[in-house]
Amino acid sequence: MSQIELYSVSKIYTLEDIEIRAVEEVSLKIEKGEFISIVGHSGSGKTTLLSIIGGILHPTSGTVLFEGTDIYSLNEDSLSEYRAEKIGYIFQFASLLPVLTAKENLLLPTIFSKDKRANSEKKAEEYLDMVGLKEKINAYPSQLSGGQQRRIAIARALMNDPEVILADEPTGDLDEETEAEVMDFLKRINRERGITFILVTHSSELAKDATRRIRMTQGKIIEM
Repeated sequence: MSQIELYSVSKIYTLEDIEIRAVEEVSLKIEKGEFISIVGHSGSGKTTLLSIIGGILHPTSGTVLFEGTDIYSLNEDSLSEYRAEKIGYIFQFASLLPVLTAKENLLLPTIFSKDKRANSEKKAEEYLDMVGLKEKINAYPSQLSGGQQRRIAIARALMNDPEVILADEPTGDLDEETEAEVMDFLKRINRERGITFILVTHSSELAKDATRRIRMTQGKIIEM
C-alpha cells in the first residue's frame, strides 16, 4: 500500500454554462519518503491537485487515499485532524504574521493541538536552530531577509511533525542563490527525516531536484 493513492480524481468548476476541468482523471501513487515535483505552466492544475491531496479542496469525483483511508469519506473533524497532523504546508510566499516574532510564528500550528502544545516552545527553538536562525528567535518578519523568512516558514511547516509536506512554488519570489539554499534545505529534511515532499513548480530546472518528476497540462498528467 502506497502512502498516498489517487484514483481517477477530477475537479470541475462550472461557470455559467462552461465547464472548467482543473484536474481531470488523475491517478497517482506516492510512496512514503519520496520527493516528487509536479511541474507545469500556470493553469495546468498543479495547485488544485496539491489542494486535493492536502484535504483542502474536495474533488468532484475520484478517490484520495492516505495510508488506505479515503480522506474525503471522513467527517469534517477528522478531515481537519488530517490537515493539521499529517500535512505540512509551504506556500508561495512565507506568509508570516508581521506582528509575531519568529518563534511566535512557529508556535501558530500548535495552538489547536493539546498534545503538541506542551513541548512546543522548546521545539520551536530547536527548529529555529536547525534552520540556522536561532539568533533571530525574537525578530519580526520585517527584520528578516526573504530567505530567512522562507526558512522560518519551512520550520513552521514541521512543527506538528507532518508525514507529508506540500510545497506550492516555495521559492517563487527568491533570487537564484536563496532559491538554491532553500531547495538544499528541503532535500536535507526529506533525506534525514523521511518526510514525503510534493513540490509544485513552474520551473523545469527546480523540478530536477526531485527524485520523481510529474508534468501536468490542462489538468492531466502527461509525463511521469
